[in-house]
Amino acid sequence: MQIQRRNVLAGAGAMALARPALAQGNAEPIRIGWLAALTGPSSAPAVGFDRGVQFAAAVINSAGGVKGRKVEIVTRDTQGDPTKAVNAVQDLISRAKVHAVWGPTNSGESLAVTPLMARAKMPNIHPCVVDSLIDTVKYPNAFRIAPSNGQWDDAVRHYTIKTLGAKDVAVFGDTTGYGTTAVAASVSAFGKDGAKVVYQSQIDSAQPDVSPDMLRARDAGAKAIVVWTVAVGLLSRLMNARASMGWDVPILGHPSLGSGEIRGLLDKPANWDKVYMVGYRSCSFDSAGKLPARSQEFLSKLKGKVDLADTLLWWVACGSDAVNLVGSAVGAAGDSSAAAIIADWNKTRDYPGVFGDYSFTASEHNGYPQDGVVMSQANSQKDGAFTLAPG
Repeated sequence: MQIQRRNVLAGAGAMALARPALAQGNAEPIRIGWLAALTGPSSAPAVGFDRGVQFAAAVINSAGGVKGRKVEIVTRDTQGDPTKAVNAVQDLISRAKVHAVWGPTNSGESLAVTPLMARAKMPNIHPCVVDSLIDTVKYPNAFRIAPSNGQWDDAVRHYTIKTLGAKDVAVFGDTTGYGTTAVAASVSAFGKDGAKVVYQSQIDSAQPDVSPDMLRARDAGAKAIVVWTVAVGLLSRLMNARASMGWDVPILGHPSLGSGEIRGLLDKPANWDKVYMVGYRSCSFDSAGKLPARSQEFLSKLKGKVDLADTLLWWVACGSDAVNLVGSAVGAAGDSSAAAIIADWNKTRDYPGVFGDYSFTASEHNGYPQDGVVMSQANSQKDGAFTLAPG
């Protein structure tokens, strides 16, 4: 009997994936390769994703696995380095012989490895936002379960122009492949919407002093700073520099602006004021201070098992959803071959994840709904979730 998607509650109750064990003693595990930048300047997201990955695998395995097959997570730390990511992918495919790959979580790495996985026909599911990473003709094996950069950029740009009324902006990014492409796309989109990008810059994530760029942005007349990087050290230095300049301009952009790691890197808590990040309806508190029911159930299951003090709920939820999507595909098809997993994902409709409801077709591998993207107050984190930004 195949698993029906409507019976699967991803993340919150992955036990629905389990069935009575079939030859448990010798059933081959479902091997999921995990390309994780667990160390290095861009490690904050991967650390959060990893907590969700490990949690979901533990829940599935404690319930007997997927039709008797345990889930095995095969992790490779890429350190955020595209070259290391390439080597890791080749190892996962040729030596570890994984059935699917989750990640990378950094678009610069994904730009390097996506073509390799396409040639190997390796099922790949990732949260990287660069638009060109999803192309069903060039990469029919690649699926995205987070918003694209275009979706993020739309939310930030609309909030900057329409809610804050700022039409003179500065746009910053790091020097990675992601930072470069994100800044270019953001600058272009602001221009099309009638705003003026008065200053733009790529800043190395390890650069200790960001004051020169902030001074140039201020002198150019910027009324808002838009930042695209996952590097929390760089983000915190920008906030500290803004405060030391006595500049009361809002900072907006990447979800990492709300990472719990930033708190310990700020010169003072007030430096986090007027910072607005891309957020998600599934991980936002309503006016009564409550999360959506599915997210609240997931959160209750994490209590005492997963630390959310220094990470984001959406990273944990998304990592959990990724593992469950692989398990669900194998369970539904009764087969862990690449062709079976890809074919199953291609007919996914409204898969009930915690982070979002995912839908794919053979011609559309962007699975995250646009109405799930919102703006949040970066310093409002509680249990990894956030309060919606003003307005």
